[in-house]
Amino acid sequence: MKFSWTTLYVNNMEESIKFYTELIGLELVTKNPAGPKQTIAFLGKGETQIELIENLDRDQTVTGSDISWGFVTDNLEDMIQKIKDFGISKIEGPIVPNEHIQFIFIEDPNGMRIQIAQTL
Repeated sequence: MKFSWTTLYVNNMEESIKFYTELIGLELVTKNPAGPKQTIAFLGKGETQIELIENLDRDQTVTGSDISWGFVTDNLEDMIQKIKDFGISKIEGPIVPNEHIQFIFIEDPNGMRIQIAQTL
């Protein structure tokens, strides 16, 4: 068995796709209707993907503050500038817990914590 995807219920599909494709750099693989008021999209080429589900009949998304998705960048300083240019001003960090890694936290449009790390 292998881990295949993780799901996030989103409030606005287009805003979420823009965040994950333009800022994070994931590729939109598929986006399809899944009923009269539901859309499903998969992002990220590779073994593990992100599934976004927008369901207009569902109450607003509640995301746990103790959950985060981690992404790796080659240059955290450049990524921080890209995040600011994207219009995100709330950035937690950089945090350097040891000499091997540094990272920041931001939130996606749905309140999901996103950790972006650079190996030192």
